[in-house]
Amino acid sequence: AAPGPRSYTTLRDEAVKLFNSLQQLELERDPVPLMQGVLQTCLDLPPLVDEIYCQLVKQTTEPPAPGGQGDLHYWQLLTCMSCTFLPSPPVLRFLHFHLDRRVPSRFPTSEMAKYACFIREALRKTKGRECVPSLEEILVLMQRQEMICTVHCPGAPACSVAISSHTTAEESPSVAFVSPQVARELVSRLGLSQSPNLFALYAQSRRREQPVGSTTLLADVLTRFE
Repeated sequence: AAPGPRSYTTLRDEAVKLFNSLQQLELERDPVPLMQGVLQTCLDLPPLVDEIYCQLVKQTTEPPAPGGQGDLHYWQLLTCMSCTFLPSPPVLRFLHFHLDRRVPSRFPTSEMAKYACFIREALRKTKGRECVPSLEEILVLMQRQEMICTVHCPGAPACSVAISSHTTAEESPSVAFVSPQVARELVSRLGLSQSPNLFALYAQSRRREQPVGSTTLLADVLTRFE
């Protein structure tokens, strides 16, 4: 199951805990669970989203070891944040200044510059999430890659399709699959390009089966199965 609600103390205390988590992140050998914990706290306590963005900008501005493990962990968490939350407009402007001017001018061909480019693109698409990224999604975001989602089709072999943190189950006139591009790929594989029928994507667990809404993020669906 996806990470569930926790019990929290005061907002100030939780901000201190998050700051300590960021300090721990620098030396963490397996940062994925810690990153997911930070994201879950931000989802449960939205006022802390801006705080974490500002802290991550600070940590990636003058790193003691540019491109080192600790520095990249901060960039990787910033990547996950950008695919999950939008900061307030003032913080978003501050973040864009960091991504557009500071990083490219100082480290133009570095891994940090590649993360900055990925984050800029993600911020254009992010609208908010119902769930934090799954452990698998965090792992692929750390590599700036897409996830592979398996779609089981009745009477046909399962199809593996690539999805991002922003892929939704959008509808078109003839198909209600994952996105226009993926929909065309799946329909073509199944030999249904000329079919007048509608097709829907369903999420199935041991207990129930339900259609996936057209605006639902598939990454959120996968998190619920974690």
